[in-house]
Amino acid sequence: MNSVWTGIGLRLAATGLFAIMSLFVRMASLEAPVGQIMFWRSSVAIVPIVLYLMWRHEFPRALRTKRPWGHLKRSTFGGVSMFLSFVSLAYLPLALATALGFLAPLVVIPVAIIVLRENPGWLVTGATVAGFAGVFLILWPMISTPGLDHETMIGIGAGIAFAITTAFAKTQIKALTTTEPSGTIAFYFALVCSIGGLLTIPFGWAPVSSGNLVWLIGAGLTGGLAHIAMTEALARAPVSTLSAFEYTAMIWAIALDLLVFGVLPAPVSLMGAVLIVLAAALVMFNDRLVDLAKRQLAKTAPALDAGTLSDAPPTAPAKTPAE
Repeated sequence: MNSVWTGIGLRLAATGLFAIMSLFVRMASLEAPVGQIMFWRSSVAIVPIVLYLMWRHEFPRALRTKRPWGHLKRSTFGGVSMFLSFVSLAYLPLALATALGFLAPLVVIPVAIIVLRENPGWLVTGATVAGFAGVFLILWPMISTPGLDHETMIGIGAGIAFAITTAFAKTQIKALTTTEPSGTIAFYFALVCSIGGLLTIPFGWAPVSSGNLVWLIGAGLTGGLAHIAMTEALARAPVSTLSAFEYTAMIWAIALDLLVFGVLPAPVSLMGAVLIVLAAALVMFNDRLVDLAKRQLAKTAPALDAGTLSDAPPTAPAKTPAE
């Protein structure tokens, strides 16, 4: 039990570190382009990841892999996802960018219905519809006023694309974890994303000021530490137990928006963000909710049968021939 509570604490710490990383990325985006931020975020993150592998006595052994192409594929999807996430953070408040990220488990549902002919059930289908309705509510303050905010629309488009690519990236991670340790996956992800960031130099990088250097290094350190905390959390507690704590990211995002920037999303946008988070939670915990409902139904069915029998009118005793 102590191990599980430690895992929960580490999962909460990871969520907080990712939220602070998002804040650093947003601050850095005021001066630096996204590709440059991606390079710093990934290259600096290699340092805590390597130190973590050394602490576990897995370095350099953990760098050996029999699946280089698997790492390249996962890191490519993840790198595109990271780039889109940083674009979204550059143009949107933290709360709205975070909420759009929770669309990831929802975007898979329409694809499964149309392409795979799956029938996910009324709960998942309803949650998916509710999640996309949440996107509409987030958009409403922009589309209901004359003249759309071009930068905000870029941020929302990038956020939705981020959710889609994240869904694909997670499938690649799942495939890799069957043979590859988490530390190895994190290392090669950071390495490939660093190279991807370097490739954006021809598109123009900004001079790094001393102030922005703090945000760039901070994004890398908090991102690397968040991956480590996540890995250690998964080693101590079941995924199903930790999943619920992922949604504390919205609390962090709203709090940081308020404390650092002094802003909150418009009430209707905030309502949409909450709707997306609730819909994502319903999709994630659908199986557990269905099992719980079945167990409750199984418990009440015998009681209902007993009640039906007790409420039935007593039958008259059969008469004997003498009567």
